[in-house]
Amino acid sequence: MTTAAGPMPVASPPGPPRHPLDPDPVRATKARAVFALGLMGALTGLFIGGVVPATVALQLARQARREAYASGGFLTGAAWLRRGETLAWTGLGLVAVSLVVALVIGVIRLAEAPYGHDFAPNVD
Repeated sequence: MTTAAGPMPVASPPGPPRHPLDPDPVRATKARAVFALGLMGALTGLFIGGVVPATVALQLARQARREAYASGGFLTGAAWLRRGETLAWTGLGLVAVSLVVALVIGVIRLAEAPYGHDFAPNVD
């Protein structure tokens, strides 16, 4: 038995062959931004400043999902989007908890404060 000279055939990946003009799959840059903003929102959520980055992260995540769907699978990064959205919602939850705690403390302090003028006992 003899073998033919020349290059060995390379096994093709499973699935339909790709067109040569198709772009390579690449991670969406908005996915990183969503994760970073979600992380900032979660870290600063207790200080009420986390509402801004968390809201921006959720808006960017919506845009990134729309672009990934339109790209037909050539934009990746769904895991980063999911993590960023989770962190953003966590940040918004911490903001809500902080506002409720501040409101309760304010109501308690207001209830303890005397109402009206505090006159001396000998004043009519």
